[in-house]
Amino acid sequence: MLADKVVIVTGAAGNLGAELVSLLSRQGARVVAVGRTEASLDGVLRRLEPAGTRSVAFGVDLTDPAACAGAAARTIERFGRIDGLVNTAGGFAMAGVDRADADHWESLFGINLITALNMCRAVVPVLREARSGSIVNIGAAGAAKAGSGMGAYAAAKSAVQRLTESLADELKASAVRVNCVLPSTIDTPQNRAAMPKADPARWVTPSQVAAVIAFLLSEDSSGVNGAAVPIVGRG
Repeated sequence: MLADKVVIVTGAAGNLGAELVSLLSRQGARVVAVGRTEASLDGVLRRLEPAGTRSVAFGVDLTDPAACAGAAARTIERFGRIDGLVNTAGGFAMAGVDRADADHWESLFGINLITALNMCRAVVPVLREARSGSIVNIGAAGAAKAGSGMGAYAAAKSAVQRLTESLADELKASAVRVNCVLPSTIDTPQNRAAMPKADPARWVTPSQVAAVIAFLLSEDSSGVNGAAVPIVGRG
């Protein structure tokens, strides 16, 4: 599906990011795995075949626009083009409005929205010039209606969805597609530890989310643009 496509994946050391890097590699893509440090991605790349030739790892501060621009430039230098970007970098925290200070809100907007915005801005000129490509952002099913303690997180993920919609409209004349996925709770070791009484069978797995993202990157989804795709399993 993605043979020889060059795809940047942020948050590649995380549960979803690592699963996606593995899947894209199996489908023939050349993956640029982005994490906070290159060392954090050693385990991710070791699982790929052939390691070190079709995929590379970059340590990037995604809150720094210049660092993101540098990552895009290094990708072009290494592979000659960029065909896709997936912004899986993000984070979660809960706090009631009366206890969540400005730092809490800024942190969640920074890690969920600004990281995606910076990478989108870094690759958009390349994709626009090529008149092709696909960007996939990660929203959240839970952002549709914020529950108790979820104000900042839901607002940040809602902003990711609005960014996706706006950018999709801006780039459609250049044949560049922008979509996002809206997963419910993802079955990860961290979520199992945080919610020991929950039933993980009702959650979605990283592989299920990664499969939808891979579809949105592929030409099979060439008619899909500006979409927000729920991935909610049995939740």
